[in-house]
Amino acid sequence: MLFALYQWILRLAAHRLAGLWLAVVSFAESSFFPIPPDAMLVPMCLARPERAWRYAAICTASSVLGGILGYAIGYYLFEAVAQPILAAYGHAEALQSFRGWFARWGAAVILIKGLTPIPFKIVTIGAGAAAFDPWMFLLTAAITRGARFFLLAGLLRRYGAPIRDFIEKRLTLITTVVAVAIIGGFVALRFV
Repeated sequence: MLFALYQWILRLAAHRLAGLWLAVVSFAESSFFPIPPDAMLVPMCLARPERAWRYAAICTASSVLGGILGYAIGYYLFEAVAQPILAAYGHAEALQSFRGWFARWGAAVILIKGLTPIPFKIVTIGAGAAAFDPWMFLLTAAITRGARFFLLAGLLRRYGAPIRDFIEKRLTLITTVVAVAIIGGFVALRFV
């Protein structure tokens, strides 16, 4: 079933309203949908590299707006809605860990987890359930999602199809390097 859903998302990338579908998928992925917008962003950027920045902006804005829904699910509907969603994705125990992480690390959790392939919905629902500061949540979500989507779009725009295989095989490495750079920046600001 997940493969069929993934194939459907790839077909949407070629649809005449692909930009709108990209926004819908990016929004939904941040709160409940299992397929990341990368599945649409990659073929769209390869097909129309001159629109790569536009597509990254659509992903970023829609993902942050969807993150608000995820936050609300965690904050207002955790027991009725969020726990079953997290359990369905096999991440029921992740929320307890996130509550501890949010209490201790706050914004750094969102910045790091938003860059990695870990489903962003876990971060958004976890932030709401942990009652993390909503304004800080919005700021960090915009930074981390923007960094992820603009980095991906920039690489695709610059290097085209040859970089696609590299990204697909090494996305975790790429996002980890970016996350380490962000952490290094925070550490430098704190101690310098």
